[in-house]
Amino acid sequence: MTNEELIYQITKAVYHRLGPAADKALVENLVTDLFQLARGNGATEQMKVPAASGRSDRVVISAFGVSRPGIVAAITATLAETGYDIIDMNQTVVQGKFAMVLIADASQATSDLTALKVRLKEAGEHVGVRVYAQREDLFQAMHRV
Repeated sequence: MTNEELIYQITKAVYHRLGPAADKALVENLVTDLFQLARGNGATEQMKVPAASGRSDRVVISAFGVSRPGIVAAITATLAETGYDIIDMNQTVVQGKFAMVLIADASQATSDLTALKVRLKEAGEHVGVRVYAQREDLFQAMHRV
């Protein structure tokens, strides 16, 4: 079984047990821990997933809210301060509603994903948007469910 298939199976089982109202952040953390335990990596080591299925050294970041000046600056400044490199980015404003999705490389990051999520949440609150961040490999697997 490939890493992506295992992540998919674990995600599916967690959602089955927790139900449709399961908190996505909780599911992400559980899937990460269970995958690492299943692979014998321990709870703190990074997992290696083939590039075709998403990479564990990349992060998918999304932001949503009412458009206003400074949103992109707040999010990208946070990424720069923590050593995450933007690989790809798309943002749009539709009738005053702001939406952005970007992919960031974490290989040179000076902050782990948990700390990045806290900083992005704070930056988002400062400019009035909700910001979400998730490892790309988990994002790919969880969106197969």
